[in-house]
Amino acid sequence: MPTEIVWAPPVLALLFGYLLGSIPFGIILTRLAGAGDLRQIGSGNIGATNVLRTGRKGLAAATLLLDLVKGFAAVAIVAHLSPGDAPLAAAAAFIGHCYPVWLRFRGGKGVATLMGVVLALHWP
Repeated sequence: MPTEIVWAPPVLALLFGYLLGSIPFGIILTRLAGAGDLRQIGSGNIGATNVLRTGRKGLAAATLLLDLVKGFAAVAIVAHLSPGDAPLAAAAAFIGHCYPVWLRFRGGKGVATLMGVVLALHWP
């Protein structure tokens, strides 16, 4: 591989992981369901626990699942394309959930996303 593109796979893994991790499923789902702006409810976080404070258990479960899946998917996709860069995608997905660029770097705590990352990194 030419030395001028050796840096591309790790950078792409970081970028992909961050962008996938930064999708604010809690906000998207609550807005689609007409529950208002999640950041104005409870703790103001974008995760499933705060979605549960809206009183909609189904939305909270969907948020939990989607946040978990985005962490898993970031790692699994990068591991398939560039196995050595999967840990970079994992870290970036977690950071993307906690500090999403779309929400002025104010996200959630990242528990579900981290669960997905760990499952993907250490799948039996």
